[in-house]
Amino acid sequence: MTEKVFPGTCGGIGTERLTNLMGASQKPRYYAFTLIELILVVGIIIVLAGLVLSTVGYARKKGARARAETEIAALSAACENYKADNGVYPTSTDTNGLDPTTGNIANYKTASRYMYGELSGDRDFDGIPDAGTRSYMTFKPALLLRDDMSNPPNTTNPVTAICDPFTNSYGYSTMKASGGLNGYNPTFDLWSIAEGAAGTDQTKWIKNW
Repeated sequence: MTEKVFPGTCGGIGTERLTNLMGASQKPRYYAFTLIELILVVGIIIVLAGLVLSTVGYARKKGARARAETEIAALSAACENYKADNGVYPTSTDTNGLDPTTGNIANYKTASRYMYGELSGDRDFDGIPDAGTRSYMTFKPALLLRDDMSNPPNTTNPVTAICDPFTNSYGYSTMKASGGLNGYNPTFDLWSIAEGAAGTDQTKWIKNW
């Protein structure tokens, strides 16, 4: 007995239906983000970027403070060696007149420059120790403020002060040692106002007292 196949069928299944099923299975499906999903993703990215930047900024400040502590210790050791040879710490009317209780950094440079000249042996402040003078400390270019703040420093300009990691002048005072009313150490006071540009927040200062 011969099996009948009706037109439009294939093995008992309608060819039209089979075609529709195959076409449905091969049709590409598209996915799209909603506006809320996009806003959420952008918000997450912004939060993560803020966390990364704040962490980097904190690490940078912490590193700068550690460097300032190291430099203050090195300067203090150089001052002790200077005293061992000369009987006194680097002292002048400028260092005796600088009040270490104030954060007015405009008054720091003259005393800081005097200390630099005595410790480096560079008394004409050209960045090179003078012939025949003893140097108690070697100052790298990054440790010196000059008449301009070009980067890298312009080594042809005179030295104006010793520079801390926050690009401010270190404070150096012998006011207490000279009998003044203000001061902390009977030897000398040495400090950095750290990241506070105004210098009024002494809790942020890095100091030797």
